[in-house]
Amino acid sequence: MTLERAGVMLATGLGISYIAPTGRGRKWTGAGFLGTVEGLALWTLLPASPWPYAAAVAVAVAASCWICGIAERSLKTHDDPRIVLDEIVGFWVAAAWLPRTWTAALLAFVLFRFFDAVKLPPYKYLERLPGGMGVVMDDVGAGIVANLLARLILRI
Repeated sequence: MTLERAGVMLATGLGISYIAPTGRGRKWTGAGFLGTVEGLALWTLLPASPWPYAAAVAVAVAASCWICGIAERSLKTHDDPRIVLDEIVGFWVAAAWLPRTWTAALLAFVLFRFFDAVKLPPYKYLERLPGGMGVVMDDVGAGIVANLLARLILRI
């Protein structure tokens, strides 16, 4: 398997994004939702302890920038809707250090999907970064906002 093919396979969530309907010029395909579902499923495998979790997510974000850059070049589109690895790691940021309950996980899920869809400033400008960083970092920004709001809601 070539590096390019492996990058596309990983960036598409092992092909999960191909389940979503596609269309010429469509930005809203449902692939991001499927990627977030995959992120939720994989989140249960991440370390529960804070520092190992932070290390795992930091490595995943860095690797995702590289992998999504490879996939973006192969798919010949910036932030191609088939790339969902950014949603996976974005959800992990949204769920970081929240209680390991389904309530907290679903709250992080809903908030992340909302903030990923609306692309608020300042993190919406991160899409302009070149290559894989532009693909991933706006989702990390959405994850940070979702995480902060989830913490506030869970405290109330």
